[in-house]
Amino acid sequence: MDIARLDLSDGQTFAQGFPHAFFTWLREHEPLYWHEPTAVTPDGEGFWVVSRYADVDSVIMDPQAFSSDKGGARTAGGTTIKDELSAGKVMNQTDDPLHKRLRAIVNEGFSVRAISALEAELRRRTRALLAGLTRGEHIDFALRVAREIPTQAICIVLGVPEEDRLTLADWIDHGIAAPSDEVIAEEYVRKVRRYAQGLIEAKRAAPQPDIFSTIVHARFAADGSTLSDHELRSFFGLLFPAGAETTTRAISGGLLSFMQAPAQWARLQNDPALMRTAVEEIVRWTTPSCYKRRTATRDLSFAGKRIREGDKVTFWEMSANRDERMFERPFEFDIARNPNKHLGFGAGVHFCLGSSLARLELRVVFEELLASRLGFEAAGTPQWMPNNRLVGLKSLPVRVV
Repeated sequence: MDIARLDLSDGQTFAQGFPHAFFTWLREHEPLYWHEPTAVTPDGEGFWVVSRYADVDSVIMDPQAFSSDKGGARTAGGTTIKDELSAGKVMNQTDDPLHKRLRAIVNEGFSVRAISALEAELRRRTRALLAGLTRGEHIDFALRVAREIPTQAICIVLGVPEEDRLTLADWIDHGIAAPSDEVIAEEYVRKVRRYAQGLIEAKRAAPQPDIFSTIVHARFAADGSTLSDHELRSFFGLLFPAGAETTTRAISGGLLSFMQAPAQWARLQNDPALMRTAVEEIVRWTTPSCYKRRTATRDLSFAGKRIREGDKVTFWEMSANRDERMFERPFEFDIARNPNKHLGFGAGVHFCLGSSLARLELRVVFEELLASRLGFEAAGTPQWMPNNRLVGLKSLPVRVV
């Protein structure tokens, strides 16, 4: 394989799905790979690519050496290949002690009780959605079903009025699909942040029984501080795509996996108690948030090579979740897989804030699909989102049976 021809900085490389063959080669032959800059590489800089599970886990668990903010003389860092001005300000792009403060305040809203309280409403909405499907009709499952429940869930969490929800989802979808060096094109980021500011002002003036209202008014126990408007806008701008888009991709990718492995769906039908492990396998298999980036804070030796202070280091959780050294039969979709210590939600201090919500949504959707007795047949070619950061289906044409 000519590895020089595969450009991981170009979203179009992912327009047919994740390039598993390339990463299988990397894990075997060059687990720490220097990616030279190309004509479309952000900032015109190369970056390291970490592909094996153990190495990915090492980077994640060492924030002192691999910063989410910046490193050395570099004045901007972040979690994407492109240096981001938001580095050091947004929760997922900060190190402790700031990260600890932001996370502590936000955690007040994401309690086990608050997430559990969403189940009845999400189940009601899922049943109503599936009841509206007619056997024999052709639908785009990615839009009609997979997008709907995560969008509703994150909007309930954020207290977004019903009439605004699809507009916000459309902004995010168009922003991810737009040609850009960003995870979401800046035009759409601005729209979301303007919307968020109005919502923040409304929650501050009149708190509602939603998680975002709790976060707007929450105080950091150590000093009594609250989140600033900028921090709240950034959190909203992070949570909406992170909460809605990733779970949307996991649901549509999960259904495609069951359609491609019908014996696994029959197995789940015969033994619904497998739902817990099935949800974890769906997350491992789809890994919608497929890579993150860190910045080296010092010169160091890693995986037999020399990383220099300020170098960009990308680690690919999707590759780690297919690592033959960690998982038996990693390219087999197995709903009973146990143990399944996947990195679909990350690890360490930046472990996914919304993991409990995502697991709840996946469980509810697939439990209700089982209960509905509906089936789905391929009715066209699935289409993938051409984005190297959030990987997944943008279209899944099916026939309801």
